[in-house]
Amino acid sequence: MIVKSELIITRLLFVIAVLFFLSSCKFNSNYQKTGESSLQGTWIQESVPYQDDLLTYFLHEFRFSCDSVYVKISSFAKQPIIVDSCYNNGAWTEYAKGLYVIRNDSLLIEATYVYENGKQKLKGCYHIGQYLPRLQIKRQSKDSLYLEAKNSHIPINLRKTETTTCVPKIVY
Repeated sequence: MIVKSELIITRLLFVIAVLFFLSSCKFNSNYQKTGESSLQGTWIQESVPYQDDLLTYFLHEFRFSCDSVYVKISSFAKQPIIVDSCYNNGAWTEYAKGLYVIRNDSLLIEATYVYENGKQKLKGCYHIGQYLPRLQIKRQSKDSLYLEAKNSHIPINLRKTETTTCVPKIVY
């Protein structure tokens, strides 16, 4: 009789554990979120203030698609600041892709450095790993966006070159 009751208790505890495990899971949609409608499209930075006087500067291109962002960073350096084999006469391009969110007046990006084809960059010249800029939105209109990076005094003035509409896709 004791063996039967222990078996029943063991089965009951197993069922309770399985129910607890299943109830702790929640459905997480595989669809993209819509993102910020006013940002959808391509934004290009054509110059930075006093770029001819700077030793190093960066020009950005952002493409917002739903809640995703694709970034192209064109880097320029008058003096070698990286390994000679990567210096490329002072001009090189890096890419990142990830997600963004707007919080109050901030554009927060969580992205990963990738190759031009979009595959994750694990080795090579320049940056690898995460791209995590924290940008303050100073001004925005229909076709211009003025950002300031939290870690730089050089503003990022962007001009909208293409407008798109978010069509959420299934993300795997």
